[in-house]
Amino acid sequence: MATGRTHRPATRSRGIPEATVARLPLYLRALTGLSERSVPTVSSEELAAAAGVNSAKLRKDFSYLGSYGTRGVGYDVEYLVYQISRELGLTQDWPVVIVGIGNLGAALANYGGFASRGFRVAALIDADPAMAGKPVAGIPVQHTDDLEKIIDENGVSIGVIATPAGAAQQVCDRLVAAGVTSILNFAPTVLSVPDGVDVRKVDLSIELQILAFHEQRKAGEEAEIAGEAEAEADAVIQAPKESGKGPDGDVPAVMPA
Repeated sequence: MATGRTHRPATRSRGIPEATVARLPLYLRALTGLSERSVPTVSSEELAAAAGVNSAKLRKDFSYLGSYGTRGVGYDVEYLVYQISRELGLTQDWPVVIVGIGNLGAALANYGGFASRGFRVAALIDADPAMAGKPVAGIPVQHTDDLEKIIDENGVSIGVIATPAGAAQQVCDRLVAAGVTSILNFAPTVLSVPDGVDVRKVDLSIELQILAFHEQRKAGEEAEIAGEAEAEADAVIQAPKESGKGPDGDVPAVMPA
């Protein structure tokens, strides 16, 4: 099987927009679920709903792949799985190194989804000498002193950084110098890389802070609605009752028969 160092995805050369590339994994996840349930075909509306996009956007995205559904039939699920996997470069072997084997790095090493999606954890690397040789997810941890040698021997082009923030840039520089051209950064810091190196940042604290903002806004809206309802209720209670007077004066307590 080819390694990541010798083959690259063709998305850029074919002019597929980055926004479309970002949605391809969503389509693939939905299609994989359909494939596992032995669903042969799917309409653009059904697939779009499963992926969380609108059907017009989905059809536009698929047009960049040269894939067009059959009217009244839809898209062939297995073919789309293959087509998107090929476009994303997942039909080949991508050796990955994870640097920083603390709680997060160990969790990533134990993640079972890498292998099924075309990624092979080639090595686990940590700066702590006490970690050297200890198995994590069945893979012995290696020391950062051997980082360049490990990358060269395994043909690694994708690195995952799960170190503390203070060590991330130095690790990044060493990865890039050793030939790594794509980095997934879990460290809570912004990395500086040269042209030609792609960095994807995953910051869990930022995502939680964004959710906290939305929760606070929803709580504020609910409080505002509750306040308006209470004000309306007070207004009804405090409103003066009708006097009971007609055009000719007081209405008698007992109307004449």
